Amino acid sequence: MQPYLRPGSFEEKFVRSGGHGGQNVNKVATSVQLRFFPALSGLAPEVQARLKTLAGSKLTEEGDVLILASEYRTQEQNRQAARARLLELIQRALRPPRRRRATKPSYGSKQRRLETKKIRSDVKQSRRNSFD
Repeated sequence: MQPYLRPGSFEEKFVRSGGHGGQNVNKVATSVQLRFFPALSGLAPEVQARLKTLAGSKLTEEGDVLILASEYRTQEQNRQAARARLLELIQRALRPPRRRRATKPSYGSKQRRLETKKIRSDVKQSRRNSFD
């Protein structure tokens, strides 16, 4: 399912980026700051909660997701890269986490554990002083 970005649920701001590019870097604002507002997105509350968890350091104090893209030399390429990263993050949040099914150790693994404990115990027992 391809998520749809609702108009008004995000805003893009272009700033000057650092790095390679010579004079172009100093003149043109090619870096993109994409700010996504989960509260205005129309996503279900549990999806918003997963999105905020997945966002990690990209989450602002206001609860917005801030994505920076400056790897390309053109505004349009950086804009596409930022949107692609946001969509990938939203798609990951849309997938509910798998339930963990609790399992018990097998009979054989219990036996092996007890056997190694017995061996260890015997080794330590043999190291003791027998002055009693």
